[in-house]
Amino acid sequence: MSDEEVRLRGVGVSPGIGHGAVFIHHPEDEEPPKRRIESSEVPGEIARFEAALIATRAQILEMQQRIAEAIGAKDASIFDAHLLVVEDHTLIDEVLRTLQRDLWNVEYVFSEVANRYAKTLSEIDDPYLRERAFDIYDVTKRIVRNLMGRTTRSLSQLDSPHIIVAHNLTPSDAAALNRQLVIGIATDIGSKTSHTAIMARSLNIPAVVGLKDASTRLKSGDNVLLDGTNGLVIVNPADEALSEYGELEVRLEKVEELLTEIRDTACITADGTQVILSANIELPEDVELVKEAGAMGVGLYRTEFFFLNKTELPNEEEQFQAYQAVAEAVQPNSVIIRTLDLGGDKFLSHSHIPMEINPFLGCRAIRFCLERPDIFKAQLRAILRASAGGNVRMMYPMISGISELRQANEVLENCRTELRAEGIAFDEEMETGIMIEVPSAVMVADALAREVDFFSIGTNDLIQYTIAVDRVNERIAHLYQPTHPAIVRLLEMTVMAAHAHGIWTGVCGEMAGEVALTPLLIGLGIDELSASPGLVPRVKKAVQSLEAKQCRQLIEDVRNVTSGNEILAKCEAMARTRYPELLSFGAGPE
Repeated sequence: MSDEEVRLRGVGVSPGIGHGAVFIHHPEDEEPPKRRIESSEVPGEIARFEAALIATRAQILEMQQRIAEAIGAKDASIFDAHLLVVEDHTLIDEVLRTLQRDLWNVEYVFSEVANRYAKTLSEIDDPYLRERAFDIYDVTKRIVRNLMGRTTRSLSQLDSPHIIVAHNLTPSDAAALNRQLVIGIATDIGSKTSHTAIMARSLNIPAVVGLKDASTRLKSGDNVLLDGTNGLVIVNPADEALSEYGELEVRLEKVEELLTEIRDTACITADGTQVILSANIELPEDVELVKEAGAMGVGLYRTEFFFLNKTELPNEEEQFQAYQAVAEAVQPNSVIIRTLDLGGDKFLSHSHIPMEINPFLGCRAIRFCLERPDIFKAQLRAILRASAGGNVRMMYPMISGISELRQANEVLENCRTELRAEGIAFDEEMETGIMIEVPSAVMVADALAREVDFFSIGTNDLIQYTIAVDRVNERIAHLYQPTHPAIVRLLEMTVMAAHAHGIWTGVCGEMAGEVALTPLLIGLGIDELSASPGLVPRVKKAVQSLEAKQCRQLIEDVRNVTSGNEILAKCEAMARTRYPELLSFGAGPE
């Protein structure tokens, strides 16, 4: 490539600007040797294979722990699928049968069987299973390296700041990234919901994916400027581009200073409507982030991440200690504890839950809890005990109708009866709510509202289930549309049913943190917003800049609009009028 400025366009998946030298990452492809063995050597080969599986599992757990400590358990859960591969009895049994039948060394046999297994999955017309194929390829390389006694090549070995350019980054690659030395990521393939995108956002590293051939066009040492917001990689940036992006960075720093100044102010619209602004957390230690963000407590405590990556289920006492710690830390504000939302893309490695063809429509969340009352009761008792301080609320995930709600409440009432008999204190008036994530729940929201104290809308699942779109499928990800007219109508129906019965409604999905959509949510009458701690200051500034009256008029203006893009444009127009500084980062230099 010449010294002239060249612009490569992809998809911006993690905002920010990076400028520096390129490091081309070509992962080593381990080609195991192929050699004949005697029947007498089979036990020894099996022993080596078992040792490699144990070592691989330990390495994955170590990576998970490191990621969980650094950026939170939610993102570390990416590796749960890797653990499932190591424990996949179908795969392991096939390796052992092939080893004994064909008498080749175990490295070769495993590599052949695992790659064939992954290839079969990759050819199935199901995005979830194709994603599992990618996990198998990643874990296969790790197991082969362990069998061959080779150390894992790691991006953590960088000794100076670089922008990483690769065809793709595996979760293992991403977990090894040194945040201090990686100033940007660019890959040939990927989408906004790929592992690379998720990890980059969690690590606050600017990233661009979908560049097609950047890893072959560029070479290590090239000077590039990466715009992770607008999906642009500028090779050999000219002085004009450097000047423009320098000015943009200064503007971004000023916005951050402004957000810091309003941290302790109230979340009230310009015409006096208060909106409760909470934060989502995954682990007790995340509470410090809630305080730093200036949130009014915890609007979603995802308890499933307390269960993942453990050799044994946490008992009632362990859960009680964790929930109580969060409740005490956020006093006098409240914490909403969501009961287990396992299944879908989150699995207990020790629960032996059978793999399902479509886990997002399978035995997950409240369905799993009702099927496993032993696990459910231990959690409910722990939550009730933690409620003794008076600031704990609880909600069930993925309620699809009144029957599930009543079954769950029956188990809850049994736990209350037990605790009373045992003389253990709890809050008799603890508020109980449900997540609205399934279209059927919206359709019967009027009935559900009679039996709960609040609704919390999980917009991520509600959108996917309503539009029937899987965001990890790059071919249809563009159909995932929060402003789809059907979604707007479902949100409005939920709020109306809640308010008709005197209960409040919150939003704890990604929509709550998207400031371009804040006018829409306020106009619909949403009472509470709960976003990731890092987004809370932006949402607060957006709310303070809006007038509820004008937001309600926005809803009237879009009521008969049939295009999701048009609704989004109207929302963005109001947002740009009221708080352009929060949106300007999305319009980088051309």
